[in-house]
Amino acid sequence: MSPRTLPACFRVMTFNLRFENDRDGDHAWSLRKDFVVEVVKACKPAILGTQEGTPGQLDFLREHLPDYTMAAPDRPFDPTCQYPTLFYETGRFHRADSGEFWLSHTPPVHRSKSWDSAFPRMMGYGLLEDREVGKTFYVSVTHLDHLGAEARVGQARMIAEWIRAHPGPHILMGDFNQPPDSRVHEILTDPRIGLLDTWQVLGKGQGPEGWTHHDFHGVPHKFRMDWILAGRSFDVVRAEIVRDHKDGVYPSDHFPYWADLCWAS
Repeated sequence: MSPRTLPACFRVMTFNLRFENDRDGDHAWSLRKDFVVEVVKACKPAILGTQEGTPGQLDFLREHLPDYTMAAPDRPFDPTCQYPTLFYETGRFHRADSGEFWLSHTPPVHRSKSWDSAFPRMMGYGLLEDREVGKTFYVSVTHLDHLGAEARVGQARMIAEWIRAHPGPHILMGDFNQPPDSRVHEILTDPRIGLLDTWQVLGKGQGPEGWTHHDFHGVPHKFRMDWILAGRSFDVVRAEIVRDHKDGVYPSDHFPYWADLCWAS
C-alpha cells in the first residue's frame, strides 16, 4: 500500500512557483499556471507550501485547487510582495491557528528587512489538526534571502527561536537559498530544534540528483536549496523531486519536492 493512502501518513510538498515576471517570455506565468495546477493535482500533497507567489498567482491557485484552503486569512495582500504561503487539504486538516511574520528585527512591520537582506522575507505557519488521527502539529513555509549571507543566518535563527517557543511536532519547508552543508542548515537541524532533513533521513545523495534549481532548463545546478524538515514525531517514508515537463516546458524554475510523512508510533 502506498504511504499516501495510509491514514496516519500524508504528503508534504514545497514548490517555488517563480514570481509572475513579464520578462520570462516563453516561461511566463500565464503559460505555466495550468501546468502548475496539473502537477499539484498529480502529486496530491495533503500540505503544499509555495514560495514567490504574488497575489494574482495565489488567487489562481485558490480558484483551481478547490480541495485546499490557504492559511492566510488575515494577510493584507500587497501586489508588490511575494509570499511564502501554506495550503492544506480542507477535508484532512482543521486549522486551529495560523499567522505570519517578517524575518527582520521588526517582525510585525510590513515589508521590513534587516541585516543585508536584498528583499523583505517572511515565514507563514499553521497549527493544523489531523482529523484522521486527532493530532495537532505546526507546519511552516518560508523563503530566505537569495543574496544576503548574514541575512540568511539571521532569518534562520529567527525561525529556530520561533520553533523552540512553540512546543509540539513541527514541519518546516521552503526555499532556503543555501546548500545542506551550510550554517543555515546547521541552525535549523540543531538537535535543540528537533528538525531532520527529510532527504537526508532517507540516505539520498547530495549530488545533482538532489539539486532543485534549474532555471527553466531542466538541468539542475547550484545545490539542493528546497528542503522539507520534519520533527521526530514523524517518520519519513518516501521523498521525490518532481521533474515533470511538457515538450521542454517546466512549471517553474525550481523542481517541486515532496516527502511522505507518517506519524511515528
